[in-house]
Amino acid sequence: MGLVYQKQLDEDTAFAVWKIEESAGQLYRELQLKAHEKAYLNGLNNGKRNLHWLSTRVLLRKMLNTSEYIDCQVDEHGKPFLANLPYQISLSHSYDYAAVMISRNNRPVGIDIELVKTKIQRIEKKFMSAAELEFIDPEHAIEHLYICWCAKEAIYKLYGKRTVSFLNHIHLEPFAYAVEGSFNASLQFNDVYKTFTVHFEKFHDYMIGYVADGKDIAGISLPFGGYETVIKHTDEK
Repeated sequence: MGLVYQKQLDEDTAFAVWKIEESAGQLYRELQLKAHEKAYLNGLNNGKRNLHWLSTRVLLRKMLNTSEYIDCQVDEHGKPFLANLPYQISLSHSYDYAAVMISRNNRPVGIDIELVKTKIQRIEKKFMSAAELEFIDPEHAIEHLYICWCAKEAIYKLYGKRTVSFLNHIHLEPFAYAVEGSFNASLQFNDVYKTFTVHFEKFHDYMIGYVADGKDIAGISLPFGGYETVIKHTDEK
C-alpha cells in the first residue's frame, strides 16, 4: 500500500504514515543499506520487527524525496538521528503501520502511533498519575488512555533519554476526549522543565500523538521534501 496519510504541520515540519503490505524483500529493495545495517537486520527475527525497521526507513526516504544514501543511526539512548542531514526525526510503528516525523530546522520532534486495544486499561496506573486518571472520559476510556500514552511516548521520544519515566516525569494537563485535538503537557526531570502542546488524532483503529519542541504546530498544506503534502486520508477501510 505504501504512503496512506501525510500532514504538513508548518513550513519545516511534517509527518506521514505508511501501511505495511509489502514483503521484507520488497521494502529491502527500496533502500541502500551498508554492511552494519544489513547485519542489524539479519539479527532481527523475521516478521513484524523486520518489517517495521524497513518500512520506517523507506518512509523516511519517501519524505526526504532522495535516492541518495540516508545515514539513519541511533544514539546511546536509542534515539534515531540523521548523521548526514541537519534534520530532526522521530520514528514509530504499530502492527500494520509505520510513522515518521521530520523537522528541517533542527527542532526536536516526537511521534507515536498505536493500535487501540482494550489491554491498556490493565497498565493505566503504570503510566498515569491519579490526577491524570481523574479526567479520563468513562465513555471513551480506552481511546482517551491511548491519547495519553501516545502523548507521553511522543514527549519521551522528543527528549530522547531512557531514564525518563512516563508516570513520574511527564505530566498531562486535563483535556476532554475528542477524535482530534491538542492539549498541554510538561516534562520535569532533574533540572529540566519543558512545556509542550501535544497534538493527537485518531487514524482508523489507531491513535497518533505528536509534538515538536519550541513552538506550537498546526496542520497546513505546504510543499515538503520535494512533493506537495496536502493533508489527506485515503479511502482504505
